[in-house]
Amino acid sequence: MNSIIQCENLSYSYDDGNHQTSVIKGLNLSVNKGESIAILGQSGSGKSTLLNLIGGMDKPTQGTVFINGKNLTALDEQSATLMRAQNLGFVYQFHHLLKDFSALDNVAMPLLIGDEQEKNAQKNAAALLDQIGLGHRTNHRPSELSGGERQRVAIARALITKPHCVLADEPTGNLDAQNAEAALELMLRLNQQQETALIVVTHDNNVANKMNRVLVLKNGVLNES
Repeated sequence: MNSIIQCENLSYSYDDGNHQTSVIKGLNLSVNKGESIAILGQSGSGKSTLLNLIGGMDKPTQGTVFINGKNLTALDEQSATLMRAQNLGFVYQFHHLLKDFSALDNVAMPLLIGDEQEKNAQKNAAALLDQIGLGHRTNHRPSELSGGERQRVAIARALITKPHCVLADEPTGNLDAQNAEAALELMLRLNQQQETALIVVTHDNNVANKMNRVLVLKNGVLNES
């Protein structure tokens, strides 16, 4: 399989006033095409920080992140933003949908930002919403959707560009059990259909157990569960 994400000797620390705190320590990680990975760890262990490093939102203190063989950590902010848009999708615990836009427009937005023609962007967004059972909700704004529906729209938005990898930070953490299960199944189904790699940070063992691999972040290092 082809490596989509490669982290080499990744470290991250920050100054908290009187001394430096180390969060990630010489971490190595390889993620292949179509692979699904859960990252477990206690609160404050650095799971979200690791996703931010992989996504290029934070710069490592040391080490390198490669996306499709290209060195993300060596890029300036504009180039890193472009690489993120071309290769990565993001799903968070809270949906972060644009409240004044319909479900259709929210899902189409990444395509429009990428200079896709509006007609084509909306056609592709409508097809994906229909595929995930929300074809009848395309013209509804977030305030008119249930919590589970909002999160499904957010997942569709992350996947509309057919990214090489989706980074999901507690994507089911704000949902009840039924909607959490539906959101998880949706991500895994699209992961398999599109061969998109999936990295999920979670506290939920039920979520973790459905992934191909389970890794535990402890003392700044990842280990197989």
